[in-house]
Amino acid sequence: METKIKLLGHPVHPMLVVFPLGLLSTAVIFDILYLASGNDDLAIVAFWAIAAGVVGGLLAALFGLWDWLGIPRGTRARRVGLLHGGGNVVVTALFAISWILRLDDPTYLPNSAVPLILGVLGAALALFTAWLGGELVYRLRVGVDEVAGLNATSSLSGGIIDVERPT
Repeated sequence: METKIKLLGHPVHPMLVVFPLGLLSTAVIFDILYLASGNDDLAIVAFWAIAAGVVGGLLAALFGLWDWLGIPRGTRARRVGLLHGGGNVVVTALFAISWILRLDDPTYLPNSAVPLILGVLGAALALFTAWLGGELVYRLRVGVDEVAGLNATSSLSGGIIDVERPT
C-alpha cells in the first residue's frame, strides 16, 4: 500500500519523524548530562530541543494521520497504525508537559525531577512506537511504493509533490 503524500517520490511522514525523534531523545540526553553535571546550559538546550521536537512531532503526526486514513479498515495494519499514532500522541504529550513544567525555569532541578522523568518515559515509549512504525513498513508494507524493487525506476520520475486523497 503506497503512502498518500509524497515529496520527490518519497513518503513525507517518515522524512519528518527523524526530527522530533532526534530532538526529543537528544533532550533526554542533555537532561541526564544536566543532572550529572549541574551545568544549567544543558537544561536550557534540552528545553529548546523539546520545544522544537514537539512542534516537529505535531507536523509529522499530520502526515501520519493522512497516511493512516488510507489504510483499509479491518486490517492488522490499521490497528498497528492506530497504536503507533496513538502512542506517539502520548509521547508528544509527555514531552509537552515536561516543557510546560520548565516554562518558569528551564533549570528545574533541584525543585522537581518530574520534567526529566516525563522525558525518560516519553523516550522509552518512543522506542516502542518506532518499532511499531517499522512493523508497518517492513512487515505490513504500509507506505511502500507498489513498483518498489531492486531495479525500480527513480523516485524522481513522479514529480515533486504527489498527494492522493485517503480512501
